Amino acid sequence: MLLTERIGGGIGILEIGQGSELNLDLLLSRVLIASERSFSRLGKDFEICFYDDELEAMVKRESDIMKALSAVAADDGSNIELYLQYQPIMDLKTGLIVGFEALARLRAGELGSISPLEFIPVAEKTKLIIPVGDKVIAKALHFLSRLRMLGYGKVFVSINISAFQLLSPDFSNKMLKLISKMRVDPANVCLEITESVFFTDFDSINNIIRELRDIGLYIAIDDFGTGYSSLAREKGLNVDCMKIDKYFIDGLLSADRDKAITGDIISIAHKLGHCAVAEGVEHEIQLRYLREHNCDRIQGNLISRPLDEDEAIEFLRWMQ
Repeated sequence: MLLTERIGGGIGILEIGQGSELNLDLLLSRVLIASERSFSRLGKDFEICFYDDELEAMVKRESDIMKALSAVAADDGSNIELYLQYQPIMDLKTGLIVGFEALARLRAGELGSISPLEFIPVAEKTKLIIPVGDKVIAKALHFLSRLRMLGYGKVFVSINISAFQLLSPDFSNKMLKLISKMRVDPANVCLEITESVFFTDFDSINNIIRELRDIGLYIAIDDFGTGYSSLAREKGLNVDCMKIDKYFIDGLLSADRDKAITGDIISIAHKLGHCAVAEGVEHEIQLRYLREHNCDRIQGNLISRPLDEDEAIEFLRWMQ
């Protein structure tokens, strides 16, 4: 199976003022930086990019992040740490914490803490998402194993998976072996896949998801409502759960909540036989709306911020 990638082009432009020092190697380096940036920008088939000092700093930071990720992948970095935090997921009917979403974090020397919004795109661009993603999965399953040993055998952990990971060779078997090694229940492992992933190769990814569900894993579509728009295709997805994007939850704060379509999304999820989970819940008014419209589960800072592993276990004890 091949992962389809966007084909496009770009032009990098370097402006040279009169009297500027003409160092050929330096000029070529700067043109290359602008050219690479124009080509790598997402969302457009063709882009023009002008070189400036801000761009050079941006490219250098991206290069430093790539080096940090390479060190993580190779287990070669004493001052570089890949770690997970866990955001609780609450069942709205019982008020109990039924699961956690595992959120990857990166801390790297002088770079400090790096947002996943910054390092995940670099990992995907460089294909380091596969070895780094394997480490995220192992850490999340270790946490799940710890929960089992503490008596929380019904609590699940959600792990975000990219298209590159899904389409990598033997992904399903690797998951099965790791689950067996960690001695965790496959039913307590939820893989979150963004809706836009299905643009890549719908049939191949849907077949892989079916294999994973056959193993016993739970599958959720993340950021539902922002990527894949065909309800006909949505009906054919081999998934168990729809996670409603924060964009729609934020819309519940507006004065005209009657026009919000969040309730319709919940209804669609239920009609398709899926669980509905609301992400990014931060206010009581959102919680009331979601309860009124029979949303199944919620997560967000109203319940808890993402927690370190020990904090997550303590929070679970406190909420039970």
